[in-house]
Amino acid sequence: MQNRSVCVYCGSREGGSAAYLEAANALGTALAQDGWRLVYGAGDIGLMGAVARSAQTAGGKTFGVIPTHLLQKEVGKTDLTEFIITENMHERKKVMFMNAQAIVVLPGGAGSLDEFFEVLTWAQLELHQKPILLLNVENYWGPLIALIDHVIKEGFADPSLKKLFTVCSNVTEARAHLRRAFS
Repeated sequence: MQNRSVCVYCGSREGGSAAYLEAANALGTALAQDGWRLVYGAGDIGLMGAVARSAQTAGGKTFGVIPTHLLQKEVGKTDLTEFIITENMHERKKVMFMNAQAIVVLPGGAGSLDEFFEVLTWAQLELHQKPILLLNVENYWGPLIALIDHVIKEGFADPSLKKLFTVCSNVTEARAHLRRAFS
């Protein structure tokens, strides 16, 4: 399980439930404890900051990628193991994806949805086979899952689309899935 990295997509806000922050903290700690490097958006606010601080506190390696225009807004966390500044969002997403063997999506907003759908689309097009996990804390992603079911029902995607990602209700499930994927 050495030299593995997990890309975490999540909100630059904490959201409306304390459970989201708890999950971000638990995920950061779990990644570090299992020797997996955290790859994320390099912000020091919201769930992003929480997952990174938790990973660092637990002794984990961190790899953050942030575009120039978000350095101040997302409070670029410069004390990471590796801190990369990109010119734009497209480059940020590419660098994050290329430096990870798996993706975990915590609760988040439009940016997290964009990142999820991009890696899901790439998996659908057989451009990668990296595990994609939706961490469905307090059923946060329930409406998204229902939308994907609707898209399939209406004939705009094959049912196999749902096999390209795994829904986990908590960090313990996500951790177990990552361990199986990395074994």
